[in-house]
Amino acid sequence: MGIVIKTGDITKEEACAIVNAANSSCMGGGGVDGAIHRAGGPQMLEECKRIRREALPDGLPTGQAVATTAGKMPARYVIHTVGPIWGRCGSEEECDRLLSDAYLNSLELAHKLDCRSIAFPAISTGIYGFPKERAARIAWQTVNEWLKTHPEMEVRFVFHSDRDREIFDRAVREEKP
Repeated sequence: MGIVIKTGDITKEEACAIVNAANSSCMGGGGVDGAIHRAGGPQMLEECKRIRREALPDGLPTGQAVATTAGKMPARYVIHTVGPIWGRCGSEEECDRLLSDAYLNSLELAHKLDCRSIAFPAISTGIYGFPKERAARIAWQTVNEWLKTHPEMEVRFVFHSDRDREIFDRAVREEKP
């Protein structure tokens, strides 16, 4: 189905799954993570606690993904993924790989959940400090490549501000042949 790029509130997206740019605790935080936890409500938080107790006692590793209910939000699922913290990966290439893994593992999990639509925020570009243009190119390349074998999926990039959407648009235009 393709890619949609827009400005909006990811917590209001009517997609099968929305992606949470989570921290490894999966218990909420600031930015997108905090907004999703507030909007999802206690049911989502309880699932996060159960996952931590039963499957991830040390937290969700960077680049991996796990799903919970979306609670009170219109989406069916929240896919929590942890992006890399820029400058703490060992190398820029390792940060790139981990960011790509966060997108790819989220897409694969949505596919396993029989989703046909997924909405992403800009993973790692807030407090985690990943350069926005670089993150946009990695997100675009990863999603575009994955869609070649999963054309039934609609992937939305939902940005909190027009400025961030414009950075993504510009980076993607530079990437296209």
